[in-house]
Amino acid sequence: MAKAHLRNTILGLLHQLASAGHPDVTPREIVFQVGASAATVRRYLDRLVDEGLVERHGRTAATRYRLPASPGARAPVAFQRRFIDDYQPNQTFLLPESLAGTLYDEARLTGRQPAGTYASAVLGPLLTDLSCSSSRLDGGRHTLPATEALFRAVRPDVLDRDTIMLLNHKAAIEFLVDSVPRYGMTTLVVRNLHAVLMQGLLADEDGLGTIREKVICIGDSVYIPSHAPLLLGEMFEQILEKARRTRNPVEAAFFLWVSLAYLLPFEDGNERTSRLAANIPLMLCNCAPQAFLDVAPHDYAQAMVAIREQQDPSAAGELFTRSYRRSIRKYAALMAAIGQPDPFRAGYREQAGEVVRRVVRDRVALSQAVDEVAVPAQDRAAFERMARADLERLGEHNCALYRLTMRQAGGWIEAGRPLYEKS
Repeated sequence: MAKAHLRNTILGLLHQLASAGHPDVTPREIVFQVGASAATVRRYLDRLVDEGLVERHGRTAATRYRLPASPGARAPVAFQRRFIDDYQPNQTFLLPESLAGTLYDEARLTGRQPAGTYASAVLGPLLTDLSCSSSRLDGGRHTLPATEALFRAVRPDVLDRDTIMLLNHKAAIEFLVDSVPRYGMTTLVVRNLHAVLMQGLLADEDGLGTIREKVICIGDSVYIPSHAPLLLGEMFEQILEKARRTRNPVEAAFFLWVSLAYLLPFEDGNERTSRLAANIPLMLCNCAPQAFLDVAPHDYAQAMVAIREQQDPSAAGELFTRSYRRSIRKYAALMAAIGQPDPFRAGYREQAGEVVRRVVRDRVALSQAVDEVAVPAQDRAAFERMARADLERLGEHNCALYRLTMRQAGGWIEAGRPLYEKS
């Protein structure tokens, strides 16, 4: 059979079998029916899946292919609060319990370090990885190299919607790294996360960080979200409370992600908020961040459809596991290259950042800035040496570590890196 016709032949076969009452077809059956090699059939099936013309369910021997059902052919499905109500932390599990335990063992930082140490150590790569991956899942067009170039630029050449979405992601991740160790997993942290992510992207900015009061619809889905603000607020609080009580941070991250994506508590930007919020329990327990690396938009969309229309987390669980293992491997390699965190530095990370900001942004003398932070007398000399070293290595490429803008860092560097000490 000519390969030019193989694509249409596969589609025709799936239509024929679906009409005969056999919607789910194995790869072996397709190979047998069309008479092409398994590798060739697999390649064409992958293309059809990427185009959204065919759905793939399961993995390895359980893989099945079927035609997607159009929303018009599916019965509407309303919000079911029992999906969240029935979840009992540490008793019921959305991820298989053994899998969540294995992922936690693979992801966690050894030793006792302050919350947020892992995320802070890999902040530079995390900013580009998670910003790019999450934006692309929401329709963004920037590649990873383009995202890196944008974040290096002092001022973007074009400030279109895609660029604003990326810059908002960067600011939101920096907000989490700064705020989660300080405030923990709270509803106000998630609401502020939404506000940062959606700044400049909502027609009505009163909706930033606010539980919605408007009706929303989900494209290509028959899911009907709740439109009751009081119920949305109640369920939102319940999701955060249950995530806080979940001992395994990987299970908590998965529960937080899918539950917020199911509830849709905000007017817009719910999915990107849920993806970044999933990192909160991981940050608190010093696990590798979840950057949603290499997730195909179609696979993500299908996982969301299964959650919303069937309350079935299995496809989302497979996607989360595959992507998180990629994140674990990447950030573990980066941590190995960096070396184990210095306990002294980790213990004074916030104070050192405040000193650097005071010197660079506020033009305060280094000694005065050190006096202003809470450092015991016995640690003061070592702390000042550490802060001085941070100032010496500060550049536009790493200023995000100290929550400084590239313009602030660049201006201070051009001025000769003054420490404003008395001569």
